[in-house]
Amino acid sequence: MVITADLVKKLREKTNAPMMDCKKALEESNGDLETATDILRKKGQIVALKKAGRCAKEGATASYIHSNSKIGVLVEVNCETDFVARSDDFKQFIKDVSMHIAATSPSYVTREEVPAHIIEKEKSILKETVKGKPDNVIEKIVQGKLEKFYSEVCLIDQPFVKDDKITIKDYLGTLIGKVGENILIRRFVRFQVGEDIK
Repeated sequence: MVITADLVKKLREKTNAPMMDCKKALEESNGDLETATDILRKKGQIVALKKAGRCAKEGATASYIHSNSKIGVLVEVNCETDFVARSDDFKQFIKDVSMHIAATSPSYVTREEVPAHIIEKEKSILKETVKGKPDNVIEKIVQGKLEKFYSEVCLIDQPFVKDDKITIKDYLGTLIGKVGENILIRRFVRFQVGEDIK
């Protein structure tokens, strides 16, 4: 199949990936836009894994104040160089993440931050709800429900509010693949009028 410039442009607009990567993904998928999008997403995740160990001491903070002035968010996102921290893609990412935090109110950045006692408490509650089933079935059900729990309380596992087909982790992986640097969401705080800080 001939890959047209128009098709490459459509995929670039959809994914923000570099032109040559879009062309290669379209060639690999025989011009199928959805499959090409998945290919680019997977490549972004692979690049993200390779970059994960690299030191990220630069970055920026962003804030978001909801239109009713009752919710505010401050988030810090780190990268390797000031050059990337000043890029439009990076700025858009932190802006999107701060808005996402305002909308979804996560408690932690990653599942590794969830204290062990909270996970154990959640597991025991989940086990009670499926009592009477065989042990191996209980374990599978609890594991599945625990994944849902993580997707509710951990920012990185949440479906992105602007595109629920991807998670924040997917969005981050795509950005890492594009800029070629390790990027991590370091911390955030969310304020809501009348509520205690988590």
